[in-house]
Amino acid sequence: MEPQSNDIDNATLVQEVRRNPQRFDVLYRRYVARVYRYCYARTHNHADAEDLTAQTFLKAFESLAHYQERYAFAGWLFGIARNTCAMFHRANYSQPHTALEEESCSLVAVYVLHDKGLEQALLRQELIACIRQALQSLPEEQIEALHLRFWGALNAREIGVALGRKTGAIKMSIWRAIERLRKRCIDETES
Repeated sequence: MEPQSNDIDNATLVQEVRRNPQRFDVLYRRYVARVYRYCYARTHNHADAEDLTAQTFLKAFESLAHYQERYAFAGWLFGIARNTCAMFHRANYSQPHTALEEESCSLVAVYVLHDKGLEQALLRQELIACIRQALQSLPEEQIEALHLRFWGALNAREIGVALGRKTGAIKMSIWRAIERLRKRCIDETES
């Protein structure tokens, strides 16, 4: 009996795809929604996000021979997505970074509120506005780590692969970003 595609780990699946390229559709289905959410968070445009998602998977398919199993596949894939989005921004906009919009801020707001044990609905709109403003003061790498964490649904190891950083550094970066947002948008307003 052939194993279900959900039961196959990424390393095994990559080897299968190298032997039979038609199996790439399993990797595609496994990651397409996450890559799309990430690209949408970077562009805030459905058509652009769809195009960037398609480009990401095309580049991944073409580069699969260069993938090394020692890296987390999701991190490698999101590294491609990150570079694809960055090239899109460089080609289309004078500023490569677009601040997170309300949807992204909502996701971060829920996380910040949850950690404080507050009701998610409490002060949500004010918190979203505060987070939107506070994000602009974060270093670019922390903003990118938050994008990958919340929209790409990557863990710290996978984010580390995508950003070329160590897992511990990524964990610390995300923690610092959340703490900075929490202090600015929760602690200061409670005082």
